Amino acid sequence: MADLSAFDITKRWPAKNPDILQLYSLPTPNGVKVSIMLEETGIDYEPHFIDIGKDETWTPEFLSLNPNGKIPAIIDPNGPGDAPVGLFESGAILLYLAEKTGKFLPSDPIARIETIQWVFFQMAAIGPMFGQLGFFHKFAGREYEDKRPRDRYVGESKRLLGVLETRLAGRDWIMGDEYTIADIATLGWVRNLVGFYDAGALVDYDSLKNVPAWLERGLARPAVKRGLEIPARP
Repeated sequence: MADLSAFDITKRWPAKNPDILQLYSLPTPNGVKVSIMLEETGIDYEPHFIDIGKDETWTPEFLSLNPNGKIPAIIDPNGPGDAPVGLFESGAILLYLAEKTGKFLPSDPIARIETIQWVFFQMAAIGPMFGQLGFFHKFAGREYEDKRPRDRYVGESKRLLGVLETRLAGRDWIMGDEYTIADIATLGWVRNLVGFYDAGALVDYDSLKNVPAWLERGLARPAVKRGLEIPARP
């Protein structure tokens, strides 16, 4: 049996099965990237629900694994050289799992780096911009009388959707015929923008053709459906 005692997070969220990957997360657009990837690859894992509403990411135990205080994070007891490894940042975890399993990351060197490029596009642009739009449209920012901050993120989110719309022209997936971690990274954010954030009208989502078709294809995948609900809310 693997010894995870060096990871303080296991003191608050004990591993029932320390021999399999431990996921610390909740079903947010960033969190579901990893749960979808785990479902797609078939890796055995144990999910732990981290309640951000109760500031659980700022507890000493969680911060011991991710000093940035954000979900998701993982411990893989079967890391490189069969040594346990802890990781945070959803994009880094996607790359790690893709390399570990040999799935959803092309082996061709050019296609591989292009896929990573689109993962970074999500991490650097789509996530932060859509998240800010959500804040100013749905959460506390909606009370601000000055709508210039909201409109700034509306415009940028529309532009980014346009980039994605152009990229998906004639393609089923971001990398063409092959479903990759670029899609896994991005699906949850687009779904959240038009669903939970209810910002579809703001960004003229109905004027798009390729992005909605791509999102529908992605959400139809059984592993995506499962991953969107993991970890289950207590």
